[in-house]
Amino acid sequence: MLFTYVFLIALAGAIGLQWWLNQRQLRHIARYRAAVPEEFAGNISLDAHQKAADYTSAKVRLGQVELFYSSVLLLVWTLGGGLNWLDGLWSATLSNPLWHGVAFIISMMLIGSLLDLPFRLYRTFSLEQRYGFNRTTPALFISDMSKGLILTLVIGVPLVWIVLWLMHSTGSYWWVYVWAVWMVFNLLLLFIYPTWIAPLFNKFTPLDNSELRQRIESLLSRCGFTSQGIFVMDGSRRSSHGNAYFTGLGDNKRIVFFDTLLKSLKAQEIEAVLAHELGHFKRRHIQKQIIVMSILTLISLAILGALAQQGWFYHGLGIDNPSYHAALVLFILLMSVFGVYFQPLFSYFSRRHEFEADDFAASQSDPRDLIHALVKLYEENANTLTPDPLYSAFHDSHPPAPVRIAHLSTKLGKPAMEAL
Repeated sequence: MLFTYVFLIALAGAIGLQWWLNQRQLRHIARYRAAVPEEFAGNISLDAHQKAADYTSAKVRLGQVELFYSSVLLLVWTLGGGLNWLDGLWSATLSNPLWHGVAFIISMMLIGSLLDLPFRLYRTFSLEQRYGFNRTTPALFISDMSKGLILTLVIGVPLVWIVLWLMHSTGSYWWVYVWAVWMVFNLLLLFIYPTWIAPLFNKFTPLDNSELRQRIESLLSRCGFTSQGIFVMDGSRRSSHGNAYFTGLGDNKRIVFFDTLLKSLKAQEIEAVLAHELGHFKRRHIQKQIIVMSILTLISLAILGALAQQGWFYHGLGIDNPSYHAALVLFILLMSVFGVYFQPLFSYFSRRHEFEADDFAASQSDPRDLIHALVKLYEENANTLTPDPLYSAFHDSHPPAPVRIAHLSTKLGKPAMEAL
């Protein structure tokens, strides 16, 4: 069928494009591995630079294996008859079309998670362990996985049932109602995540450093930001990577620091990092992302509404019996292929937001403090200083280290080398 050929061509193109970008990244990192970039030479050792190069390359190589593996699985699920077999299995077991659909979607998700498990294990206990980042124990890994499974069932089953009920019961414009439910669900999830979901996996304690707290509260006051508190998360239980973020929605916002970050940065550097995060708030990036997501979701569901009525859509992807639950799964799988071609656009807007947040941080704190904090985080998290520009433009949500440091250096009227 024509649509089968369109799907295979799009898949081959997505695989080829990602493979080519991965090869560019590996060659570029290897080319500059022997020496620290000149502007960072006084702040990052050669050993740290080479560790970052090797760590990044190892992740890219693993990504190449995952790319091939996931592509084979996609073909097995679709043209190989995997989804068709699973649909037939539940059709023979459950006569109610709604529960048949729910069982089909949830079981497909669980099987997919199980098939991905070897990579999760390798990434955590081999790759991250090899470079000194992993602190997750087997018991904690199993605990996290079990909690994730329970959350998937508790949240996922009712949500999938509601979506399928709307698809069956609200006529040809069901996609409008599904969009409304999906948006309400996501906003509710944003609101309850800090206090109901995140504490299931991590421990959050109020920041007890009075000097740092006073500095942060002064910054929050200047920025007009109110939150439910400043918390420290026990990120060191799982990894030595450091980070900071604010989460939640409305009056339920929280500021969160990884305990690893607090141990590695000075007070003024922590303030600068937080000022960057608050820059996202002041520039309304969260609201903009929600609006863009809502528009894209509505368009996607409208397309799905049209495709769900076409027999060639199902038969071209290996499904014998058309159904709403099959259409939903097939469309999600298609998005994983066609979405690759839109990735550079999303990355571009994300990086632009990062520059805007850096600009805001520079207006609220000394740009040198943010520069020094970023350099420390690049080193401690083993982020390469020499990514391939094209690979970075395609994949990275944050600007590359040299570009970002150079941008901040302009706030000081100095070259990056002097700012460091």
